[in-house]
Amino acid sequence: MEKRHPLHLSSMELNYTAKGATVEISCRLFTDDLENALAKAFKVHADLTSSAKHAAMDELVKKYAARHLQLKTGGKAIGLNYLGFEKDNEAIVLYIESVPVKGLKDLEILNTFMYDLFDDQSNIMHITYNGNRKSTKLDYPDKLYKVVF
Repeated sequence: MEKRHPLHLSSMELNYTAKGATVEISCRLFTDDLENALAKAFKVHADLTSSAKHAAMDELVKKYAARHLQLKTGGKAIGLNYLGFEKDNEAIVLYIESVPVKGLKDLEILNTFMYDLFDDQSNIMHITYNGNRKSTKLDYPDKLYKVVF
């Protein structure tokens, strides 16, 4: 039997870069949790550590991320581009970048990573804008956080 970790947690960094006017996002999730979420969502055997399956898994991670992360500013959706994922010890790190957004005044984040698996999931988010860092934690079922700059 596979050893389970008792903590259901993700952490996300969202950094607004004035130079490119984009929000750069990295999200850390436990590898086994993400594999289980992909298996449940797409009815596949997910293996995020296999080099041979990386391209196929990348496509599933992209679809999963699109379902569970949305950004808005001024009430309007911000387009997101999934860049890829990599393994880092016990975690998978997803990389996502927004389309350019000029004059960001607020950021509304909808984050439901792993909510389809765990009702005790916590998603920690660190938002950096012009050198100012704000942190928050969303505990299931809370999924929305809005920061005004």
